[in-house]
Amino acid sequence: MILEKRLSRRQVLTGSLSAAVAGLFGAAGVASLAEARPSFLPPPLQGKSPFGLNPTLDFDAIPVTRSDTTTLPHGYKAQVLIPWGEPITGGYPAFDSANSNTGDEQEQQVGSHHDGMHYFPMVGDPNGHGILCVNHEYVDQRVLHAAGPTNSPNGPRPEDEVRKEIAAHGVSVVELKKDKQTGDWEVFRGNYNRRVTAGTPMEIRGPVRGSDLVKTKHSPNGTMARGTINNCAHGYTPWGTYLTCEENWAGYFVNKVQLTRIDALFDARGFQGTSAPQGNYYARFDVGQNKIIGVTDETVDQKPTSNVYTQDGNTLTEAGRTFLGVLDDLLAANNINIEVPREQSRYGVRTVSSRYGWETAEPSDDKYDRFDASIKSAAATADYRNEPNTMGWVVEIDPFDPTSTPKKRTTMGRFAHEGAWLAPTQFGQPVVFYMGDDARNEYIYKFVTKARYSRNLRGDVLDEGTLYVARFDDNGRGEWLALDINDPKFRAAALAAGVEFKDQADVLVNTRLAADVAGATKMDRPEWGTVHPQSREAYMTLTNNSQRTGEDGNNPIDAANPRGPNPFGHIIRWREQGNRSWATRFEWDLFVLAGPENDSQILPEQNGPALNADNIFASPDGLWIDQFGILWIQTDMSGSQQAAGPFGENAMLAANPITGEIKRFLAGPKDQETTGVVSTPDGKNLFVNFQHPGDRSQPGRFTSNWPDNGAVYRHPGDQVVTVDPNGPRPRSATIVVTREDGGVVGLK
Repeated sequence: MILEKRLSRRQVLTGSLSAAVAGLFGAAGVASLAEARPSFLPPPLQGKSPFGLNPTLDFDAIPVTRSDTTTLPHGYKAQVLIPWGEPITGGYPAFDSANSNTGDEQEQQVGSHHDGMHYFPMVGDPNGHGILCVNHEYVDQRVLHAAGPTNSPNGPRPEDEVRKEIAAHGVSVVELKKDKQTGDWEVFRGNYNRRVTAGTPMEIRGPVRGSDLVKTKHSPNGTMARGTINNCAHGYTPWGTYLTCEENWAGYFVNKVQLTRIDALFDARGFQGTSAPQGNYYARFDVGQNKIIGVTDETVDQKPTSNVYTQDGNTLTEAGRTFLGVLDDLLAANNINIEVPREQSRYGVRTVSSRYGWETAEPSDDKYDRFDASIKSAAATADYRNEPNTMGWVVEIDPFDPTSTPKKRTTMGRFAHEGAWLAPTQFGQPVVFYMGDDARNEYIYKFVTKARYSRNLRGDVLDEGTLYVARFDDNGRGEWLALDINDPKFRAAALAAGVEFKDQADVLVNTRLAADVAGATKMDRPEWGTVHPQSREAYMTLTNNSQRTGEDGNNPIDAANPRGPNPFGHIIRWREQGNRSWATRFEWDLFVLAGPENDSQILPEQNGPALNADNIFASPDGLWIDQFGILWIQTDMSGSQQAAGPFGENAMLAANPITGEIKRFLAGPKDQETTGVVSTPDGKNLFVNFQHPGDRSQPGRFTSNWPDNGAVYRHPGDQVVTVDPNGPRPRSATIVVTREDGGVVGLK
């Protein structure tokens, strides 16, 4: 019923899209877009609008494939560009295929696990010379190190392994040039090349700058931070800077001091019972609920297992019930507070061990110790309890100034940032970015600058503005809710919820909690977004949600998230009131429900067709509407979905957002995520990333050999490329796709 109610409104958005684009599509509209470009960008193509309303997809869809190569339509070719380990700066150390590169060498090489990226064209030769900024989300320790990691995550970890892992994170800024004779792209060893890593000095900007919540031993005045981690998608600004976004950063930290104290206390005191083996019992703390949920006979430095006793009266042993009965008195008598602060618990900062155990590096050093957020001193300025609060932000990098300090723009909120997507700018109006929080049952956000757009807009524009969170109503309308301590509605909502915020810095550090208070709609993992360059209609992928239930339960289905559970994902779209991206009300609709042929639907029309062999896909992730109006959709299915489901390897599809036509354009090698897409201004060079090929590999036994297997790309009908477990080590990489006839990629 929920989905049926929404379908009755589909013609509203479909019709308004055509009307809006028609009104914007004349010569005046193209001229205004040209004027809005940064000065280093080229003008629009001559003789043809680069923003085609109804693009004709000029290629035959490729079939589902499971081959360890890039599969492209006939008439297309690909070149591997900047794979992990490619030297780009410093002494340009070569990649060692045996993977004996050191941490120092990794700091001079392209990072691992390529993700979001943007191409900044250079004046004079915009289609053959530019700067490519590429995110590096995380690392696969089993592939990064020759023999896998040492003592990860519990430690102690060898310092150089940790240094190498830190260096493989972050961003690569790479100057590229195209050879006019061969058509091949290559790294230009110039001054723009730069690595920004998980250890690079950063400046904290915006309302959180100087807050007590970000004061640390490293920066007692709360103005500086170190590094950017888990950089997923991205964005860019009208003034020509790159935005990199920190996603699953919480797992890099651990806060275990209180549990360590409890461990010591219980070890000394001991609890024994007649109905359970003799021994000590330990508190099992649940980060999500921010409370003790039971006790276990395991030590707290071990990961939880099924051997956890709950408080339901049935599975908890008699000794465990006795334990809980005196627990509060024990903690109070020993002055132990077990609560993890809300700015950590709401985001999932770990209490047992961190993801990689960087804090255990030996010899110990401050640059590694900071990943232990345990309280170790009387003052926050003497330890790193606040270090997690320096992560979770949008980071602005100037690719044209390699000496500049990256800036964390705290006004844009703190959460698992997927990306920050710019809406088309208008002179005299605010600049707007859309953002997703990539976690189950989290939210979609919008940031509106205080400053108004002009050709000379520069500097710290992103330090002032309003952060909003979206509420999607079942009637196809919605509202942006301000997360502003000075907003009367937000203050009233916080008061009603019994939640107190000290100031705007507190609101921003606790963005998720603020969104809870405001009454936003919980979404099915908001991933990438994109905005049509002429209609200004926004699209966002909702990749999947195993926790979505039916119409009852903790996370019931709703109109914007109509399937429970949702293993395949969908794409939502919305149009702002009055076609003004800074408006606070909007209309919304669904574009496609992903899935197999028997559980999917293309939805520009009420009775849209199911997906078929040419376009079935699941877990939509990457998303981009290019300058010709093609909606590129990239997938991030799990390894099990790729190995056993009907979808094959992760892929990239092309869609016409007007007609709903969708065709599979390319598929990647084994066990990778297809992510990141951008082109040169003429559309003839399409950059695409493949992240973590062979991500089920073990040291010395790989599940992909791409791209060093000699099979950069193949066409449908070619022999399947198989994996040699003892073959070349897999490497994340960027490819550049071109047409063999030199035309625009994807178009007729």
